[in-house]
Amino acid sequence: MSDPDPILDPETRAELRAAYLQTVDDRQDTWVFGYGSLMWNPGFDHLACRPATLFGWHRSFCIYSHHYRGTPEIPGLVLGLDRGGSCHGMAYRVRGDQARAVLGYLWDREMVTGVYQPRTLGARVNGRAVHCRTFTAARTHVQYAGRLSIAETAAMIATAEGVGGTNRSYLANTVAHLDELGIGDGPLHAILRVVEGNDAGQAGTPGA
Repeated sequence: MSDPDPILDPETRAELRAAYLQTVDDRQDTWVFGYGSLMWNPGFDHLACRPATLFGWHRSFCIYSHHYRGTPEIPGLVLGLDRGGSCHGMAYRVRGDQARAVLGYLWDREMVTGVYQPRTLGARVNGRAVHCRTFTAARTHVQYAGRLSIAETAAMIATAEGVGGTNRSYLANTVAHLDELGIGDGPLHAILRVVEGNDAGQAGTPGA
């Protein structure tokens, strides 16, 4: 079976990375929006971290995982930002002279297969509009799973496991961290209830 997650070849990846980093203005601070593990494990220095809301996008299990939390035979699902709705997350303010290094680190972290698309999007931070760098789901990529129902999402997550562990633990850890941060996400909680067998009748479409 061919690899369903096409890793970008080194030359193409380097060219895309360089082009992205050329858009960084190191004369001013940069904001980065986190909606998944970036919220509790950013991995980079920052001047401030604030709750933020992104409009027009929602947190969703819309990315197939064939390595980290699944296999080609039994794929799992991981989080992406998909169009529609809104998303409560965390915004990090990065000093201008460190922005290029931080965004290079984030590119390397997110863009292994090209399933994410780097964007600059408007968010609300402390009641004011802020432009944030983030990575959204690339809908044309082979790993894009689309808008699955809660039941479909839960069924995949309940059985998948990859090199990073079970997909079930990925979901449970995500929900636990969101709760610790005081960030509500009803759809993810609903998926977890189905996975745990507490709400087997739930069949709506997730959205946040």
